[in-house]
Parts: sequence; structure tokens; C-alpha cells
Amino acid sequence: MSSATFAAGCFWGVEAAFRQVPGVTGTTVGYTGGTVVDPTYKQVCTGRTGHAEAVQVEFDPARVSYDELLNVFWENHDPTTVNRQGWDIGSQYRSAIFPIDAEQQAAAAASRAARQQQTRKKIVTEITPASSFYRAEDYHQQYLEKRGEASCHIGLAPQASEGR
Repeated sequence: MSSATFAAGCFWGVEAAFRQVPGVTGTTVGYTGGTVVDPTYKQVCTGRTGHAEAVQVEFDPARVSYDELLNVFWENHDPTTVNRQGWDIGSQYRSAIFPIDAEQQAAAAASRAARQQQTRKKIVTEITPASSFYRAEDYHQQYLEKRGEASCHIGLAPQASEGR
């Protein structure tokens, strides 16, 4: 088994997208990329922890490659918006890849460069070496699945996403 960590906006929808991929054996939503040790959701929502809402993906490399996971990442968010996905705004919703080693780092950089060739807009996705990953509160884990929903609804009014 191997792992990969991605941030692409609200972690509920990102997790749901990765859970559908054959070869993904598990997902955990949480926080990474910041400076606060063991942050809470409330702290991360302030935008002052430096953390992004992220998903740690456990996968079987014999069934799904890291490159395939990168494709899922790119296809499930807008990597050209700074600190924003849909109605969710703030640094915690940034687009980021957190490689665990040099191989993932190189693959992420090559993938980002290839995607940039496909769009006129500048891709703002950060590629930052993985650091401590802090598991989010239990009620965030498989949030959409628990509610019988397949994905987040980007077109919802702002008040619909408040109070998460």
C-alpha cells in the first residue's frame, strides 16, 4: 500500500471523488500544510493556521497508479482559482499536492506542467512536500457518504455551505 495527500477545496467532495476509484483502499480527511499542531476544524476555518483541508488517500499501486490519482485530483476541482473552490473561500481551500517522496514530487510537477499546457489560465496548485497530517474530527470522515450524497454541490448558495 502507498499513500498520497491532496487538497482541492472542501475535503468532503474531494474524499468522495477518491473513494470511487478502484484501487483506493481508504481515505482520511484532515488538515496539513500549516503551523498549528493538532488543529481543530474551527481553528482551520479561521485561515490563520496555514493548514489546508486535505484528503490522505491510501491506495494499492498494483491497482491504481499515482498518476491516475493525479488525474482524479485535476478533474475534480478548479486548479486556477487562488484559495477558492466554488463558494468556499480561504487559504484552507487552496489547491495543493503534498508528495511523500521524490518520485511523487516529480510526478506531481510533470502532471501540473502537462495540465498547464491544456489551459490558458494559470494553474495555482502548490506542490509542497508532505508534512504532518492531522485527522479531522470524526463527523467529517466520509461526510457525504453518511448522508447518502455522492458529491458536493458547487452551485449551492453561500449559506448552504456555512456551518459545516
